[in-house]
Amino acid sequence: MAELKEVDPVTESASVSQDDVPSLHQKDNVLLRKLGYKSEFKREFSLLETISFSMAIMAVSCGTTTGYSYPLLSGGHFAMVWGWFIPCIFVMCVAASMAELASSMPTSAGLYYFSAKMASKERSALASWITGWSNITGQVTLICSINFSCTELITTAIAMGTDGAVVLGSGATFGILMAIHLTQAIFCSAGTRILARMTVVTLVLILTTTIGAIVSLLVCSGDQRASSKDAWTKFENNTGWSNNVWAFILAFTSPMWSLTGYDSAAHIAEETAGAARAAPIAILVGVAGTEILGWLYYIAASYATTSVPDILQTKLALPLGQVFLNVLGKKGALTLWCSITVLQYLCGCSQAVDASRVIFAFSRDNALPGSRWWKRINYTTQTPVNAVWFAMVLSAICGTLVFSTAAFNSLASASVIGLYISYATPIYCRITWGKDKLQPGPFNLGWWSFPIGWTGVVWVAFMVVMLLFPYTQIANVQTMNYSVVIVMAVFIFAAGSWIFSAKHWFTGPIPNIDAQSDSSSYSEKPDNTEQNSLDI
Repeated sequence: MAELKEVDPVTESASVSQDDVPSLHQKDNVLLRKLGYKSEFKREFSLLETISFSMAIMAVSCGTTTGYSYPLLSGGHFAMVWGWFIPCIFVMCVAASMAELASSMPTSAGLYYFSAKMASKERSALASWITGWSNITGQVTLICSINFSCTELITTAIAMGTDGAVVLGSGATFGILMAIHLTQAIFCSAGTRILARMTVVTLVLILTTTIGAIVSLLVCSGDQRASSKDAWTKFENNTGWSNNVWAFILAFTSPMWSLTGYDSAAHIAEETAGAARAAPIAILVGVAGTEILGWLYYIAASYATTSVPDILQTKLALPLGQVFLNVLGKKGALTLWCSITVLQYLCGCSQAVDASRVIFAFSRDNALPGSRWWKRINYTTQTPVNAVWFAMVLSAICGTLVFSTAAFNSLASASVIGLYISYATPIYCRITWGKDKLQPGPFNLGWWSFPIGWTGVVWVAFMVVMLLFPYTQIANVQTMNYSVVIVMAVFIFAAGSWIFSAKHWFTGPIPNIDAQSDSSSYSEKPDNTEQNSLDI
């Protein structure tokens, strides 16, 4: 069974006195040097802040609020309840496998580093290349889809506040989206301490908005609630697909989109105290907490939705806004809605930080065009400011798709596909070529690594196929799912770069430290008893 062992203080991040912190950081850096990298960040993320960061990107009340339209179309009440619950089981398998890898190899390089070390020698560089490009694709498109959802929350609030008199067009929506990107880029260029404190504020907002929404929808709906039988079992297919099973499966888009970004705990490992222990805890707690709260939110929404056809007729950009108005009234709905909007903005900030760390790490191994710029650490903030702005510019370019609703909605699918391919690749390498390669960290699954890992990989393969399908059986320009275009464009570029160039020089993660010369500059050298020692 999975274990979280008591190990050497190199992995302890909780219950340490202030006097122990320098020693803890030093031992973190010893482990990082064993992985091949020198310490370039300040380790100012505590265990609580790392958990908060993981949950901030998933931001459960935002994901369920903006993703409500998927189950609404794909089965109504039944899809709201069970379309969230079923995927959560399989997503936890992916998260547990990732937590095991993050505990063993706590570095900002994260997933593509895991792939390189778990794959066979012949496939190491290619596995790393595929994982890195898939993750960057998912990271950048996820920023854009989160920020567009924030824009929709704002436009919906305006429509709610004006009783539908003001409905913003695509031009104004695009302007709001670009303003969000610009302000986030400025904010995310701050130092690690500020960013770490931000995550705690975000966690408080997540808990208050989610619990507030659950209680409000259940209590304030009063006698107007749907019956328990309808709330849990009534199925209404409004997708256009004749097969009800397939229509229901399409509802999985909501939890798959919401339950992304938990790899963030691995990407800030070099900014975290006791990362080998904190990172896996943050991944597992973040995913489990989001799954439980999200399910309760959807149950409450199902009870509060008295008529699926009526809600589908709303003119609001986000249908759940109509449910809020029906149940809470204008003032109550706007109060809760605006709180969720603020949270979604902070969620976008957290995702921007995560994406910038991935770009920094991949550039540190010279794997991106212009790597020498994106791997630079700002002297003042000691953060990769250039990588932050690069990520936001790429996301803003994706934002031009706002003028095509069908194309933009495909970004959500593209982000999930990119991220989950990057999640599944190192797990697949671990359970095939890497069976005997992993040096267990404080958290490990033991024998369960293989059945859990295979379950996660098969689930991801199935979801990637599902997410490429349109939401209606007869697709046209307005209803087509363009995620295949987005994903294939990146795949063709990455594949072409590999075939014609990268395979001749890219070898995977490149150590940026001379272990012998570097170790002499530290007063404490690693001993031979550390559980997390990796001979790489």
